[in-house]
Amino acid sequence: MTRRSCAIYATGIVCAHLLIVGIALVVAQVFQTMINSRLKQEITLTEKSQMFESWKNPPPPVYMEYYFFNVTNPEEFLAGGKASVKQIGPYTYREYRPRENVTFLENGTKVYALNPKSFVFVPEKSAGDPEVDIVRTVNIPFVAVMNELNSYSFYVRPVVSMYISSLGIEIFMTRTVHEILWGFKDPLLSKIRKLKPDVDEYFGLMWKKNGTHEGEFVFHTGEQNYLDYGKIDTWNGLRKMSWWSSNQSNMINGTDGAVFHPLIDRNELLYIFAADLCRSIHLAYVEDVEVKGIQAYRFAPPNDVLMNPKENPTNAGFCVPAGECLGTGVLKVSVCREGAPIVVSFPHFYQADPAYINAVDGLNPNKEEHETYLDLQPTTGVPIRACKRAQLNIILKRVPGFPKTKFINETIFPIMFVNETATIDDDSASQMRTLLLIVTLVSNFPLLIVGLGIILLLVLVVLFCRNRQKKTAKDDTAYTQVSDKLDDSSEKPANQPMKNGSYIAMSPVEAQKC
Repeated sequence: MTRRSCAIYATGIVCAHLLIVGIALVVAQVFQTMINSRLKQEITLTEKSQMFESWKNPPPPVYMEYYFFNVTNPEEFLAGGKASVKQIGPYTYREYRPRENVTFLENGTKVYALNPKSFVFVPEKSAGDPEVDIVRTVNIPFVAVMNELNSYSFYVRPVVSMYISSLGIEIFMTRTVHEILWGFKDPLLSKIRKLKPDVDEYFGLMWKKNGTHEGEFVFHTGEQNYLDYGKIDTWNGLRKMSWWSSNQSNMINGTDGAVFHPLIDRNELLYIFAADLCRSIHLAYVEDVEVKGIQAYRFAPPNDVLMNPKENPTNAGFCVPAGECLGTGVLKVSVCREGAPIVVSFPHFYQADPAYINAVDGLNPNKEEHETYLDLQPTTGVPIRACKRAQLNIILKRVPGFPKTKFINETIFPIMFVNETATIDDDSASQMRTLLLIVTLVSNFPLLIVGLGIILLLVLVVLFCRNRQKKTAKDDTAYTQVSDKLDDSSEKPANQPMKNGSYIAMSPVEAQKC
């Protein structure tokens, strides 16, 4: 056997093995299964997990952008006209949210943690100085008092109304942005405090929220089931709430929005429990996006999250008392926030009933600026970019016994909205890209084997054809015998002797082409 033949046979054997093994691995998805199993084991909230430290101390910076609606025509509104507002802001704060008092429970299957939040003003990302800029908005303490007095005798309300008027307190107030956000000593609450010492005389939308937490959480670590990774087991010791009017609405579902299980599918719904909204919401897949070179799935709340119960009966449980429902796009949360009739929505009433949008001049809802969304890397479940946008509103309506409200048309009045944003930092993005590259190479290793087998198959065909070509050329050579007698028509040279025997002339024949 020649050296060329040995090379052909060896190439053929290696090619066959590569193709068989590669195709078998592709069909069995051995490497993909191995990667998935590894991800399920590694992405947990245990101390040995690489994800634990980033969960405990999130590296991406979180920014809170506050926008306020400045009322430009309060007198006209109180006289029965349509309110007009002008958006001002943003006033941006850096939010820090480390996990504290982290304690593992039940053999590491659950973890207890507090999540205190602190805020630091960022002037370079803000439109002005919150301690200087003035905003005119609804006097929420006054509205809260009127709302509370609704259950009192009609004869009591006029007396209280006259007393409040004597203090110079109006339905609209003018304060600095800092005061409205972080608190001020309210004159009306100060008077009430003298009668009820448990009433706080300070008011602010973020009063006592700088450096405090939203409750005690117990999370599943994902040790037993990767699908439970990061899900809330209890909040303030509760597995369900009691404010709403149905068991489904009272359920505490999903994570707190910081982490999600790995291997996310486009067809699944993701659940987040929002303590500030007193409820869980779900997000659905929207589209594929790319953030800093990382492929991600975008999830956002679908239209049915805040849809009117007539169109989405599952939302009937959020009507409190049962049957008293608002329209599409708004949620009354005063059931868990005692005091004023507070209503939440998306900014500028995005995805809400047009009646709410048209009731106030100056609103312009659009998807780009007002949609809440979450961009998740589907393999690891890590949030790459997040935008949580929510608007705070208050119900203004006529209250019998308070003359200043007698001409008001009932309106869900916008106060402010917040845009909470976070994007993966550059170092974490670089690590993520490296990890995903390794995962991709390992997952596609069987395809590399098949590809190498196909290349060797082509080499085998070329070697076989070239070998066949040379062999054919050698075997097809023609042999012709010539007579030992001269042709009679030819003349014999006089001086040349007669040759004895015969000779053979070789005449090559053109080789066949492969």
